[in-house]
Amino acid sequence: MLEAFPIQPLIGGILIGISAALLLAFNGRIAGISGILYNLLFNPLSSSESGWRIAFLLGLLGGGYLMLPAAFELRNGYSPILLVVSGLAVGIGTRIGNGCTSGHGVCGIGSMAGRSIAATVTFVATGIITVTVLRSFMA
Repeated sequence: MLEAFPIQPLIGGILIGISAALLLAFNGRIAGISGILYNLLFNPLSSSESGWRIAFLLGLLGGGYLMLPAAFELRNGYSPILLVVSGLAVGIGTRIGNGCTSGHGVCGIGSMAGRSIAATVTFVATGIITVTVLRSFMA
């Protein structure tokens, strides 16, 4: 059983937790990726504010690539338009929900915030329903 256990997700989860804790401890900021990206792109910030946001996002992408490079490969059979629309829908959802899976799921649940627990349950349930429906149509 243990040899079938994927170690990369475990290591990735530990690194995400450590990075969220360090960001909170040293910057007093919640590691909500959508908020970090949104504020970098759409809010005028000082260079020190932009600097840590850029470093955090580059570390997130670089660490992800080092752990699982195949996740960054383009997949055949997916419409580029559908991917863009899906990405925009996620972005809009994070603004409506006041946060994303990292902000609510990692930091909010860690601080026992009720709205973060409710948001994370909603994210997971919606993901399960979406995959189930799409796979039933594609099968």
